[in-house]
Amino acid sequence: MDTGQPILELHGITKRFPGLTANDAIDLTVRQGEVHAICGENGAGKSTLMKILYGLYQPDEGTISVRGQEVKIAGPSKAVSLGIGMVHQHFMLIPRLTVTENIILGQEPRRGPALKLEDGIARVAELCKQYGFSLNPRAAVGELSVGEQQRVEILKVLYRGAEILILDEPTAVLVPQEVRELFVNLANLRREGKTIIFISHKLDEVLAIADRVTVIRRGKVVGTVDAAATTKAQLAEMMVGRPVLLNLDRVEVRPGEPLLEINDLTVDTSGRAALKNVSFSVRAGEIYGIAGVEGNGQSELVEAIIGLRAMKGGDVRIDGRSIRGLTIKAIRDLGVGLIPEDRHKHGLVLPMSVAENSILGFQREKRFRRGGGLDYRGIEDFTAGLVRQFDIRLAGTDVPAHALSGGNQQKVILAREFSRSPKVLVAAQPTRGLDIGASEFVRNQILAAKRAGQAVLLVSADLEEVMSLSDRIGVIYNGEIVAELAGRAATAEELGLYMTGSRRAAQGGR
Repeated sequence: MDTGQPILELHGITKRFPGLTANDAIDLTVRQGEVHAICGENGAGKSTLMKILYGLYQPDEGTISVRGQEVKIAGPSKAVSLGIGMVHQHFMLIPRLTVTENIILGQEPRRGPALKLEDGIARVAELCKQYGFSLNPRAAVGELSVGEQQRVEILKVLYRGAEILILDEPTAVLVPQEVRELFVNLANLRREGKTIIFISHKLDEVLAIADRVTVIRRGKVVGTVDAAATTKAQLAEMMVGRPVLLNLDRVEVRPGEPLLEINDLTVDTSGRAALKNVSFSVRAGEIYGIAGVEGNGQSELVEAIIGLRAMKGGDVRIDGRSIRGLTIKAIRDLGVGLIPEDRHKHGLVLPMSVAENSILGFQREKRFRRGGGLDYRGIEDFTAGLVRQFDIRLAGTDVPAHALSGGNQQKVILAREFSRSPKVLVAAQPTRGLDIGASEFVRNQILAAKRAGQAVLLVSADLEEVMSLSDRIGVIYNGEIVAELAGRAATAEELGLYMTGSRRAAQGGR
C-alpha cells in the first residue's frame, strides 16, 4: 500500500556492543503518512534501532535520511528538531502535575519571564480536539487511567511538533477498550498526515493497525510486507525462523477435587488492604486464570499462597491442608510449584550454574546428596536429563544462569518445578519478556500440567494468554475478585469492563 513518499530512510545501520552485533546492516524505508510496524523477538534489535533513530545511540555504520536529507541525530533534541518523537513503553510523567503541565514541561509558553499557563491549557485543548483525544487539560495525571496517561505521552510529542511518532510496545499495559481508543487516536493522527512507527510483539494488533510490517531477526531485516497481504502465522515464522503453532492444543480434562482453595483471603501491604476477602478454588486438571490490570493484588496473592507474605485473614489450603504457620519449604513440600513473575529475583541465582539452579530449594533431598555433601555427578546427570527434555539451549550445565537467554532461563525454572510433579502449579507472568517461540513452549508446558492432573493458577497480564489457556477466569480489581467467568465464554471486551471496575458481578458468579 503506497501511502506516500519516503519520509525516513535508514541504510546499512550497524550497531555493535561487546560480543554482540545488535543491528547488522539494517535498511528501512518508512513512507509519509503510514503506520509502519516493526516486529521481532526479544533481542532482535528493535529497541536498539529505535534508540539510534531517536539519538540515544549512535550507529557504528550506516546513514539516516529524513525527508531526503542525510542527517546525524546526535541526541533526542536533534531528533525532536527533525520532527521525530518517541513514546516510551514506560511513561515519563509526573503524577502531581496536571495534563497540561506534563505536556508543556520544558517548553512552557511565556511572555517575558512570566509563565502563560492558560496559553498552554488552550494549546493542549486544541490538540485534543484536533486529534480526537478525550482528556481534561487541567486534570492531575496521577488520577488518570493508564490509557489516558498514554494519550498524555503522545500529546507531549505532538506539542513539540512531531511528524514521525515512534510508539514502543504501546498496548502492553492497556485493556481491550483502551487499545481500541488508542487505535482510533492513531487513525486520526494518520489522517492528519502523521507517520507512525509501531513497535509490538502482538501480531493481531500489528495486522489490525499497520500498513506495512518490517520483521527483524537477530539484528537483520528478514523482510518488509504489506499487512493486508500477510497472516499472523507468516509473521510469526519470519520472526522465529520456523513455523510456530499459534493455536494451542486444549485437550479437555475432567476436573477432579479442589487442590488449591482460597477462602476469604485478606492481605495487607504498606498499611492498606492489598487483598480483600478473596475466595476461589482450583481443581485437579484445571487452569484457573487471574485477569486484571497489574497492581490490583496479583503479586500479593501469589506471595500469600507460597508463604512469602503473611495473611491478615482467611486461609489457603493445599489438597485440604491449611498453610497457616508453615514455612515456604513446608508449603513447597505439600506439592506447590512456582513459576515466579520475576525470574531473576525469585526464580534463579544468576551467578550460580544451571546445574545448581536446577535443584535450587531441593538440594537437601537424598537423591542429590552423597556423604555429607552434594552428589555433583548425580546433579549433572539430573540436569542433563532436564536439558534434553525441555530443549534448554546452553554450552554446558556448568555455565552460570546469567549466560542464558531469557527463554532458556525460564525453561530452567520450568524444568526444575515440573521435575517435582507438583499438585499445584502457580504460574505468575510465565511468558513475560519471552519471544513468541519461547512463549509457545511455556504455554504448552502449562497445558501439559493440566493434562497431568495438576491444579494450575495462571496469573498473567497477557489477556490473550489468560483467555487461551484458562478453564475459568477470575477477574481481580482493587484487591477483590469482582467476577468469575468460564474461559471459553469470556470475551476480551467483557473482561476489560471488569478489569477497569466499569462492571462488577457477585463473587463466584457472572
